[in-house]
Amino acid sequence: MARNDAEGAPGDAGERLKALEAARLQIEKQFGQGSLMKLGTHSSAQGVEVIPSGSILLDEALGVGGYPRGRIVEIYGPESSGKTTLALHVIAEAQKLGGIAAFIDAEHALDPIYARNLGVNIDELWVSQPDNGEQALEIAESLVRSGAVDVIVVDSVAALTPQAEIEGDMGDAHVGLQARLMSQALRKLTATIGKSRTILVFINQIRMKIGVMFGNPETTTGGNALKFYASIRLEVRKIETIDKGADEDAIGNKVRVKVVKNKVAPPFRKVELEIMFGKGVSRLGSLIDAAVKYNVVDKKGAWYTWGEEKIGQGRDNVKIFLEQNPDLADDLERKLRQLIFARKEDAVPAGDAKPGAGKSAPTRPEAGARPRGEAAAEAPPPLPRPVGRPPAAKPAAAKPSAGASAKDPADDEGLF
Repeated sequence: MARNDAEGAPGDAGERLKALEAARLQIEKQFGQGSLMKLGTHSSAQGVEVIPSGSILLDEALGVGGYPRGRIVEIYGPESSGKTTLALHVIAEAQKLGGIAAFIDAEHALDPIYARNLGVNIDELWVSQPDNGEQALEIAESLVRSGAVDVIVVDSVAALTPQAEIEGDMGDAHVGLQARLMSQALRKLTATIGKSRTILVFINQIRMKIGVMFGNPETTTGGNALKFYASIRLEVRKIETIDKGADEDAIGNKVRVKVVKNKVAPPFRKVELEIMFGKGVSRLGSLIDAAVKYNVVDKKGAWYTWGEEKIGQGRDNVKIFLEQNPDLADDLERKLRQLIFARKEDAVPAGDAKPGAGKSAPTRPEAGARPRGEAAAEAPPPLPRPVGRPPAAKPAAAKPSAGASAKDPADDEGLF
């Protein structure tokens, strides 16, 4: 029996630590080194490692600066809303960082020319076009277990047809077959994905539930397993067509991306992106919107000003200006990422930021960098009046309450 006296407490604590250490050694001997560890010593406790999405606005909505490594991501939405485009941008960003990417094309609809226009190095992209769903998920599992692939995209869950359905006749009922396939695959994949630091992106489609009278009748294919295993779920919807004029042809779509689920940051953030036909997500458009939002670039009327330099009249002209000055655009993105994503201890002061190699970028004081409309948020809200005190009873020098130190009421302005 454990002793309760003061003299026996240290001895009991030491014996418990010895027993725990013996159990840890036995667990590591049976299951391998690293099977049991303290959370603070694990690499995942030091921060979330990410791969950028290709849009600084989407990186901001994700909360951590991109897609987290070692996690499952689901991108779903209606047809032609930009789901595959977002997935291809992840591949392009991973390749820019020197990573390896794979694309499992279950729909057999990957356009290599469009992928190249988005920045994907198709010569280094691994592609598989499986015959059935089991084959696709087995390939994905093998790639994840290899630990050599940074991003794997499965396009799409709806096209992962089970082998039994392929071998059967048209019209045969296969109730829940695809859902069971996805549930089994995700159970096997989830632990391996976390250890390999691979980002597994599932593209999914929308179906309508029959007989729903109230609420949203939309649902995604493949059952409910993916909804639970995914760390991030993005809903993509087209909201507007972009054209140059009333009589001109459309040049792109404006889409709204909603972070429906997020395990690494606050969810339910929304962002609007421009997807240009043949070019993908407009990186410069996202830069301009983010710069205006955080007061790095001032917008007065139609003119955009960075520091003391006017960089264009109208948003389209600013995009052309940044396209012609890529060094300036890179410096603008670097400055925005410091403001949005960098931690306080890693933040670079305004005077230490180096301009681009081709053109020196204007500098602005860091103190003015905050989203528009938040200037009034710095003032503290009025404190609620205690119950029973009349509204007019506000003496010039009120006595402090019991236990509080006496001070000048004017000093309260500096508390917040």
